[in-house]
Amino acid sequence: MYSEYLTFSGFEMVQAANGMEAIRQAVTTNPHIVVMDLSLPEMDGWETTRRLKADARTADIPILALTGHVLADFSRRAKSAGFDGFLTKPCLPEELVAEIQRILGERSHK
Repeated sequence: MYSEYLTFSGFEMVQAANGMEAIRQAVTTNPHIVVMDLSLPEMDGWETTRRLKADARTADIPILALTGHVLADFSRRAKSAGFDGFLTKPCLPEELVAEIQRILGERSHK
């Protein structure tokens, strides 16, 4: 649903089925932003984000965590893991677009 709404909103989408594929896609396509689920097969979103942030080729790509897991310290943990934003599912698709625009806007002012 989110992917379809982002495409409808004018974003070009590249999807990955797991963490390893997400890393390959990020290196290959150099996206403006990555929207990362924290529960991915093979390698979870936490480890995938750590690896993306540790790689000079992908370190500057902002990463937005989008997860259905809502624990008190997840937002803080996400920040320390390298995420640039954090949203919990379910959220309205408009909220996702707004958060992506906020993060990209902050990046354009740096």
